[in-house]
Amino acid sequence: MDTGGKSGSTRKASFLSRLSTGTGAFNVLGPRRWYYIVSTALVVASILLIVVRGFNFGIDFAGGTQLQFAPAAGTGISTSDVASTVATATGVEPDAVQVVGSNLLVSSSSLTPEQVTAAKAAITSTFAPTGGVSDSAVSETWGGEISQRALIAVIVFLVAVAIFLWIRYERRVAAGAVVSVLHDVVITAGIYSLIGFEVTPATVIGLLTILGFSLYDTVVVYDKVQENSKGLLSLTRRTYPEAANLAINQTLMRSINTSLIALLPVAGLLVAGVVLLGSGTLKDLSLVMLIGMLVGAYSSVFIAVPLAVDLKLRDPQVKAHTARVAAKRQADGLIVDADGDVIARTVGTGKAKAAKRGATRAGAATPGAAPTAAPPAAGVAVAERPAGAPEPGAAPRPGVKPVRPGAGKRPAGKGSRPSGKRSR
Repeated sequence: MDTGGKSGSTRKASFLSRLSTGTGAFNVLGPRRWYYIVSTALVVASILLIVVRGFNFGIDFAGGTQLQFAPAAGTGISTSDVASTVATATGVEPDAVQVVGSNLLVSSSSLTPEQVTAAKAAITSTFAPTGGVSDSAVSETWGGEISQRALIAVIVFLVAVAIFLWIRYERRVAAGAVVSVLHDVVITAGIYSLIGFEVTPATVIGLLTILGFSLYDTVVVYDKVQENSKGLLSLTRRTYPEAANLAINQTLMRSINTSLIALLPVAGLLVAGVVLLGSGTLKDLSLVMLIGMLVGAYSSVFIAVPLAVDLKLRDPQVKAHTARVAAKRQADGLIVDADGDVIARTVGTGKAKAAKRGATRAGAATPGAAPTAAPPAAGVAVAERPAGAPEPGAAPRPGVKPVRPGAGKRPAGKGSRPSGKRSR
């Protein structure tokens, strides 16, 4: 077996070197069936969680009343003490008590003015807050309008994405990207439902942000696929899946670096929102972005591109081209890697074997052997070779004068002497 194609140094390079240079030829698209199984399971589980558990909507979506106060310095107040105090004064159990910076935020269902007054009085007498107690109320009608507008924003985003990708690429590729974005939305929502994170307007803003990030990463890989597959159908070097796999290898390190660099500041915002502020908009925004970016980085490589490749393989032209490339490689005895580059060649198979059979049938000489003369036809006289003369066509021996054909015979005709007596 002869090796060819990529150099030995490239094949023997370290994992990180091949990953960073895009020459690793990692078979990313090979096990794409498993990607579909894992993602389908996650999506189904997320939908079940959303239906069964629902979401923990914040006051902006669900409506209700909020009480906020700053406890006196040096007083150790627990959230459970605040919740029991408000419940005793109003008869309504608070939905949540959160620490927001140096303040305490009590959220509950809608309270009447009398209940709000009683809650303020109980908090003031029990905890002696500095600056008093402030209250705010959001009606359920307003929360419903906010939820409806948030849903409309997500739908408009998805439609705009589909239209853009349809124009930029083509419908099969656009379908892969849209499914990838929907995959990110459903799984992120399922994680929120599972853990019970509060859904606020900041959550919706962060969700739209991570969808844009996921789409950006997908478009980068799609552009590379389009570049590698330009004029592909007129060549027989690579199939469409191999061109797409090469594009993933070429952009994989870039995707990893982009995701890591984007996640670092988001993680910093999350730490600042939880440790320093305790809760609030900063925490909600960074939390959904952290989850969404991780899911989006996965779907861009393992869902969007594999799905686009499988849909593209339904094209009759692409299907015929793939079969043509496979037939040529089998005929040539080529062994290729996941990117379609030749890494080995099988000796004595394919076209080389067919050519050898054809040459044998035609009476071609074996390499290194002397040519064999064809037998004479019937009725044709064969001239005798002088003793010691080499065979016709053979090279003369050293020091021996070459013998011309017909040497030693006097040609008949002009200048020839007839047999018999000499004429006088």
